[in-house]
Amino acid sequence: MQRWVLAFIAVVALVGGTAGPAVAVTGAVTETGAIDGAAFLIEIPPNWNGTLVLYSHGYVTPGQPNPPRDVGDQLTGLYLKTQGYALAGSSYSTTGWAIKEALHDQIALLNYFDAKYGTPDRTIAWGHSLGGMITAALVEQNPDRIDAALPMCGVVAGGVGVWNSGLDGGFVFKTLIAPNSNLQLVHITDPGANLQLAQILLAQAQATPQGRARIALSAAVTNLPGWYSAATPEPAPNDYVTREFNQFQWNQQVDFPFAFALRAELEARAHGNPSWNTGVHYRALLAKSVNRNEVTALYAAAGLDLEEDLRTLDAAPRIATDLEALRYLSKWVIFSGDIHDAVLTMHTTGDGLVLNQQEEAYGDVVRAAGHNTLLRQTYVHRAVHCASTPAETIAAFNVLARKIMTHQWSGNSPEELNAAALALGPALNVAQPAYFQYRPAESPRPFDRRDARRQGLN
Repeated sequence: MQRWVLAFIAVVALVGGTAGPAVAVTGAVTETGAIDGAAFLIEIPPNWNGTLVLYSHGYVTPGQPNPPRDVGDQLTGLYLKTQGYALAGSSYSTTGWAIKEALHDQIALLNYFDAKYGTPDRTIAWGHSLGGMITAALVEQNPDRIDAALPMCGVVAGGVGVWNSGLDGGFVFKTLIAPNSNLQLVHITDPGANLQLAQILLAQAQATPQGRARIALSAAVTNLPGWYSAATPEPAPNDYVTREFNQFQWNQQVDFPFAFALRAELEARAHGNPSWNTGVHYRALLAKSVNRNEVTALYAAAGLDLEEDLRTLDAAPRIATDLEALRYLSKWVIFSGDIHDAVLTMHTTGDGLVLNQQEEAYGDVVRAAGHNTLLRQTYVHRAVHCASTPAETIAAFNVLARKIMTHQWSGNSPEELNAAALALGPALNVAQPAYFQYRPAESPRPFDRRDARRQGLN
């Protein structure tokens, strides 16, 4: 996530009169510690308004530092504390795909907070990326502990669909670009060497028109966006050369490490491969892809026969799942849509790690469960994963806080959110507010609790 390092100026709260805290807290509190091996951070301002905001952080690569975090960026945290909100967050007891651990550790932290500082009047859960998935899971699984939730750039399509879609992109890449290579798509034995090989093959492919066309096809089956940098405008829909280069950068810098290395961490947890492409028709995935015109144009420019490559994909041997591994990933975690508290999601549309189509999958399962009135989904027109500004984040948070207080949704149109963000002043608006009306395409490989029931996984 981008780090916003700017001076903070005083701002005016958008949410007025709140109830007092559950218990009196004298002076500001900053507490660190550990519960069941998970470090935590709690911050309570002297003017605590009785609301606790529980933050879930995103994916931490194994071996990297994993300090506790109670907010996504310090400017947003300072704003919330100024307005009287208490903050808390756990590091989780492990890194990687730590969904099981996170759900335990976040509730353990709430229990600790209740015992030491008193039960909050309200608890709002929020989080970025994998933390957005954890947030959405917390509100489904613990409705008695969570009053509202703000999953941001979250993996809200659930783990099975996300890793299946990643397998699809890797499968097309290997089958068409390096069919005779030792590149491993599943059951990865040496993650570092496997990623290095994938990066070499990717660079070689990018050097030729034929390779670029096939990279575009592998991107299309996952709906990978053709926009990479928040510092540049989104390329025109027919600027296929630039869009493919941006997809190459997403693969090189962000997505290939997950597909060809970090998948091994998940497989170790799950004791096998939880993904599959048996029964998948790549012609059909391309037909509904937002990038299908790009693929057609680049194949024609390269003098390649797209139909021949699609037939090659049709004929290629498929990869089956390991059932127990699938059970693990279905438990940790997919969604039922059974929410009983307000949920507001936000997503940048040019996110090439957690694609915006995940929001379509989440909205679909919530609607199917009959809880559509509790869900609102917002979109920011910007590239980069989790690149919402502090002002955009605070504007969304205040919509959710108003919903708790008034029991009504208000101020959540793109125009109202942008105006609210601008009103926070220049220090929090590190970029022009960019909420806009948007409807994501269909998620390529959705998998939720309904699918699990159909496959007898429950």
